Amino acid sequence: MNAAHDAADVDPAVIETLAAAGVATVYEAAGRRGLIDVDLVQVVPGSQVAGVARTVVCGQGDNRAVHEAMTLVRPGEVLVLTMPEPAPVALIGELLATQAKVAGAAGVLVDAAVRDVDELRTLGLPVWARWCRVRGATKRHRGSLDVPVPVGGATVEPGDIMVLDADGAVVVRRTSADAVAAATRSRTARESGLRARLEAGEFSYDLHGMRTEDEPGGR
Repeated sequence: MNAAHDAADVDPAVIETLAAAGVATVYEAAGRRGLIDVDLVQVVPGSQVAGVARTVVCGQGDNRAVHEAMTLVRPGEVLVLTMPEPAPVALIGELLATQAKVAGAAGVLVDAAVRDVDELRTLGLPVWARWCRVRGATKRHRGSLDVPVPVGGATVEPGDIMVLDADGAVVVRRTSADAVAAATRSRTARESGLRARLEAGEFSYDLHGMRTEDEPGGR
């Protein structure tokens, strides 16, 4: 197995930290890098995951590569399914998603369409997609596995860490995952302190020093 895909090589505390914090906090903690900057459908409401990326490039309008990828999925991975050009063609549905769930995948990001939406929700495997559309894929082109893939203005390398929730998705470079996790913990602690003060009636306008800047001498 390519070590770049072995989720066991990633500190579970890093994955747990990123998953718990969610996309917005991780994106900010990462210096506003890695945003998957497209609208995504969160197929299973309430899903929030992080995991090691297993990347797939399908032939245009084809999902043969997804079938092959299912034989390689390891527990904790996030499948990232792409085509040369994003299009509303269903690369995955209930039967393929069932295989991913049995393999222990943490989730699936599809830069194309999914179908069998009701069944996917019942299955419960977290899935995000550009579209929900029943247009079927062919199975003629083998495609490529475990290669860098462009998604929503970012590049996902095999073994990078994907974070997904209701806000969308962000990718964290595997080489910077520890540092981003540390920054995420710091940001989470800082926001917890701010939240307590806001709940007590203070204003962000004051806490961030904006009033002092806008009104020299204060009120």
